[in-house]
Amino acid sequence: MAGKGVCSIKNCDKPAIKTLSYSDAAKVFSGRLEGGRKVKLCKDHWKEYKKKTKKERMLERWRWG
Repeated sequence: MAGKGVCSIKNCDKPAIKTLSYSDAAKVFSGRLEGGRKVKLCKDHWKEYKKKTKKERMLERWRWG
């Protein structure tokens, strides 16, 4: 389903490349999201999501590794 449609961030009309759960995306984009259980992100917003969750993802990998 990723790659179809447009970005779920308000005032962004770029094509979506990734899909996330609403709860994961809400950690970064609270108040700027449109949509239901799944959130589609364009390349720019995907990059922003990755930057803001980098530390959290690193800690998660350490817990499992």
